[in-house]
Amino acid sequence: MLEWIAISRTQHVNKRFWSRQGYFFSAEYHVAPILLEELASLVPHYVLGFIYQNEGYHPVAVLGFNECNLYLHRDGRWLGDYVPASLREYPFTLAKAETNKKVFCIERQHLTDDLSAEPLFGEKGNLANQVEQTLSFLKQSECNRHLTTAACQVLSEAGLIEPWPLQLTWGDKQASLHMQGLHCINQQALNKLGEGTLADLHRRGALPLAYAQLFSMSQVIQLTERVKFHAQEQAKQSKLENDIDLFYEDGDEFKF
Repeated sequence: MLEWIAISRTQHVNKRFWSRQGYFFSAEYHVAPILLEELASLVPHYVLGFIYQNEGYHPVAVLGFNECNLYLHRDGRWLGDYVPASLREYPFTLAKAETNKKVFCIERQHLTDDLSAEPLFGEKGNLANQVEQTLSFLKQSECNRHLTTAACQVLSEAGLIEPWPLQLTWGDKQASLHMQGLHCINQQALNKLGEGTLADLHRRGALPLAYAQLFSMSQVIQLTERVKFHAQEQAKQSKLENDIDLFYEDGDEFKF
């Protein structure tokens, strides 16, 4: 579990942080929150859908199944040409405080006193340039997140979101994976909407989101290919480990 610490100028002025090294933190993510602003970048690479959470629908990019991120290489690399904005923010975020306001936070494990790490603050007590840029990015994302949430609400009120029991099937033995809790756009209901309703959906940013989700459904093949890739990588790793074992015999001892 990630633990977020509110960044304080008085408490953390001399603190440093470890930058993100790869995307190991997302190993168990099977979806990632997305924004309207990044739809064009997402559609060529991800299956998009909706999840129902906190009494509302939210758009997500499907990353995998059963708490397994298929877009993550075992060495931490991202297996894709575009990384969702919600993942690039790490190890920083805007989290809701007790006052219900959003505060600038860092994940606890990345906060350090090690002088080889990056400084949180500059000499004059202001945020360091890299940290300031991240905060600016988070603020932009937060503004777009409100628009995204509103667009989902419009689609829901129009009765366009329905359950989508996504299933992947591959191989000679027809292995399969199922994902529960995912929703998609009801294309038939969308096609029946009048011009006035369609114009309103477009004005409120909901229509692009609806079509992006529908177009992205053709990217299910991306998930299938990534399942195959990880299976091949696991087989290679198992073979390597078995080959290494061949060098050892009973009774061998290594001393320095």
